[in-house]
Amino acid sequence: MKSLSEIETAVKRASRAVGFSWGVSEEVGKSIRLLELFGLAGIQNLNQYYKEREIKKFENLNSISKTNFAKKAFCPITLGVSFLDQIKIIENFETIHFKNIAYPVIFLSFLSRASEIGGKKIYVKFDQYEILLNLNVNIFSNGFNKDFSKHSNNIEVKFLDNHDNFTDTEWNSLYKLAEKTFVEESDSLKQSGAGAGLTDND
Repeated sequence: MKSLSEIETAVKRASRAVGFSWGVSEEVGKSIRLLELFGLAGIQNLNQYYKEREIKKFENLNSISKTNFAKKAFCPITLGVSFLDQIKIIENFETIHFKNIAYPVIFLSFLSRASEIGGKKIYVKFDQYEILLNLNVNIFSNGFNKDFSKHSNNIEVKFLDNHDNFTDTEWNSLYKLAEKTFVEESDSLKQSGAGAGLTDND
């Protein structure tokens, strides 16, 4: 079994070999490593995309807006890098639509990393898949053990506000239990605490 480090290094070098800069190639390496870590077919999709890229042209998108359309399919790599670069601006859009993306699972890996940078969960919907990206810690999807499509006509990306998964009542109940471990401050603790010496050097 290949290590994640081997995967990242090989992907980075392969990406440079097909024409991406070293900087972009590093981003691709990190992203495909992430897909493999989460059990998604990163290497398989990247291989297929690079073969297709030899005979087809794909569009780049430098400035992301609320709705983005490509006559030819968007390149998932340059789109992913643009998303990472602009995350602090575009997260204010709340919902973003992309029309016509090649190999969306590759783009998905960049979105997962963007979730961590932006500090918000990201909900993604395309084809029959619904995916929740959780701050680059994990990916929840109804698409595991399935082959993602090589092309998607419509991807919806939504930034989710951070909320607790529990009520105030549930929190207060738990906190009352936690309070039982608190130690009452005695006179001896007060004297041994920081700044509680018997001498004053001022």
